[in-house]
Amino acid sequence: MAANYIIEAEGLTKKYDKLVAVDNLNLQIKSGEIYGLLGPNGAGKTTTILMMLGLSEPTAGRVLVDGYNSTTQPIKVKQTTGYLPDNIGFYEDLTGRENLRFIARLNGVPGKYMDERIDSALERVGLLDVGDKAAGTYSRGMRQRLGIADLLVKDPKVVILDEPTLGLDPEGIEYMLQLIRDLSKKDGRTVLISSHLLHQVQRVCDRVGIFVKGRLLASGPIDTLADQVFGKDSYMLELKSDSHGKELFKLINSIPGVLDVTAESDKLVIKSEKDIRRELTVKMFESGFTLLHLRLLERELDDIYRKYFEKKEGLDARPNLQRVRSAVQ
Repeated sequence: MAANYIIEAEGLTKKYDKLVAVDNLNLQIKSGEIYGLLGPNGAGKTTTILMMLGLSEPTAGRVLVDGYNSTTQPIKVKQTTGYLPDNIGFYEDLTGRENLRFIARLNGVPGKYMDERIDSALERVGLLDVGDKAAGTYSRGMRQRLGIADLLVKDPKVVILDEPTLGLDPEGIEYMLQLIRDLSKKDGRTVLISSHLLHQVQRVCDRVGIFVKGRLLASGPIDTLADQVFGKDSYMLELKSDSHGKELFKLINSIPGVLDVTAESDKLVIKSEKDIRRELTVKMFESGFTLLHLRLLERELDDIYRKYFEKKEGLDARPNLQRVRSAVQ
């Protein structure tokens, strides 16, 4: 395994009779990055995670986590990896702190460090003031945060999160996304997120993989995936301003690389040879225009996701895609 990869799957395959849940998956995840495994429900994401954790044996291929083979060295993998499932379970009659103390003992945390580590974890996830309340009284968001505290107590190199924001309210989502960022950027841990919520993945991940019917269709930074799908020859911008008069058209056309400007209802659509957002924003500000909305079309993750379905033949996954897009809105 290459030195800078902490997770590497090679030909990973899982079959259930005639059903191929994971189909010859080759995947490399760098140490310290946040990687999003993106796909609709039933794509094979959770099956892949279970094989990574050594909880399910592959039909073919292998997966290495921190150099350990998940099939032949599952205990080693579990010692270096923390897992937050989509529906985490705690002993509901125990307090949050008691649940974490139980986890700490299972993972061999020395007694003299245990309480300090638990308090630190509870404080970090914003649960220190309710740590002595029964876990059964916790909301969905609080339980998810207690799950992150569980991981922090264990102190793993690799963190795997299966649908970590599912069912959370907007405030809970923001809190969870910030915790995920911190696990990578502050702690230096590798984070793998499995999700079908496109816009949330886009906000926190360094790279993403588009995963459909057990197959990894593409993998890389979001802007790289966009170039693969839409090409680098042109960019499309959507613009809303307090004025759409001739002066604004003149200003936009004065920017090098602009190919066309058209009016559509209350917005302008700009076609250019390059990404002109920075230069356009500065010029509009200097000229006294108020920028209300600016979006680079066909470079958002949901655009990329939809386009892959249009390009790939035989996947027939549009119903699943519709469910994914509905979840975004």
